[in-house]
Amino acid sequence: MTGPLLIAAVLLVVSWTVATAMHLQERRPDWHWYLTGYPRTALRVVFTWRKVAHLNDLTVSHKPNRLLLGDLAVKGEPLRTKAPRCSFPRPTPNGLSLRVRLHAGQTPAPFLTAADALAHAWRMHAVRVVSPERGVVVITATASDPLAHPDRPMGEVSASLLSAVLGALETGGAWVMDFRRVPHWLIVGATRSGKSTLIARVITELAPQPVALVGIDCKGGMELGLFEQRLSVLATCRREATAVLGALVVDMQDRMRTCRAAGARSIWDLPEKERPVPVVVIVDELAELYLTNGSKEQRAEAEQCSTYLLRLAQLGAALGVHLLVAGQRVGSDLGPGVTALRAQLGGRICHRVNDPATAEMALGDLNKDAVAVAQSITEAEQGVAVTTGELGGWMRGRSQLTTPAQAQVTAAEYAGMAPRLPGVVRALEDLEGGGRA
Repeated sequence: MTGPLLIAAVLLVVSWTVATAMHLQERRPDWHWYLTGYPRTALRVVFTWRKVAHLNDLTVSHKPNRLLLGDLAVKGEPLRTKAPRCSFPRPTPNGLSLRVRLHAGQTPAPFLTAADALAHAWRMHAVRVVSPERGVVVITATASDPLAHPDRPMGEVSASLLSAVLGALETGGAWVMDFRRVPHWLIVGATRSGKSTLIARVITELAPQPVALVGIDCKGGMELGLFEQRLSVLATCRREATAVLGALVVDMQDRMRTCRAAGARSIWDLPEKERPVPVVVIVDELAELYLTNGSKEQRAEAEQCSTYLLRLAQLGAALGVHLLVAGQRVGSDLGPGVTALRAQLGGRICHRVNDPATAEMALGDLNKDAVAVAQSITEAEQGVAVTTGELGGWMRGRSQLTTPAQAQVTAAEYAGMAPRLPGVVRALEDLEGGGRA
């Protein structure tokens, strides 16, 4: 009886171990990686580093590779090379990272070229190489593609006012748009690249928060009209947008006076009961505000909109007025005011684009490397984008799929939380009254 019982016990333990591993891999992939994947991969990196560095020309020789034989100079490959020293791999939720200190005369370029080779050698999904300071490169390897499941970012994300969890970053962490840290954002992308889905995700995340959402959709409200129940105001043409933006500028000036009277530098320094409600202005397809038929009236409206948007971008951060501007193309060909506005939008998100110039306009003034990465996004990668943060770095991310129907349900559920903006509503009512007169 001892033999069959022992076999049964072993099978039970094995079954339990397999079931636990599968449960961890499904529910907590970060724990599964820490317990099983990281130790094995870290040892592989340590024991193969010298060989991998030698095969990919990441080593140096302290002896010259030229020899003078009489009047003849002979050049050969160095036989004794030395690999740069690297730190022990540090675990991350979806991979590992190591810090390499370069030898004198080395540059990060060969390490960038060897990224794919390192990924194959270490059996990782991808390897990314950055140089945070002179003489140092940081190699970050990811074990799996976190963008395949943007609805399951690793780690817990604490909800805070004016922040929206959009999806997952390529590091495996959550992709968060935080208006308190980066007050204004620009989103560019071609048709069916994921731009509208991202806006729907932002509205879904902000809907339960005590935040006023102002929509400007000059395509007759085709996009943002789906969420009108949660919006405090919706402008559907440039004439209405001019009235709404002008009223927001007046409201912003009132907030300035309130802060000055209280000796506060921003609305966040005011007591909570006296603090004005934060406002997020969502502009869908910015080009519709700038394009004109050449008539004097339309040019005046476009210039007025441009002036109002620029004032909100320059002064709104401390006063709780934030911009989220989206468009297929946001370039100087729309008008001189667009370039000035773009410079004020510190947060950038670039989906798949139709031409290199659009990626350059969105990311080129912040990070040249990000431009090439944005241009490599394919049509099959809907929702994938290159995003920048408050520190000037960049990273690939993928937004969680939020259908218009889901966003509509959320907007209807929290319709009662839409704060009223009396001055803005009054401006629209006066405009409609003037139109009827």
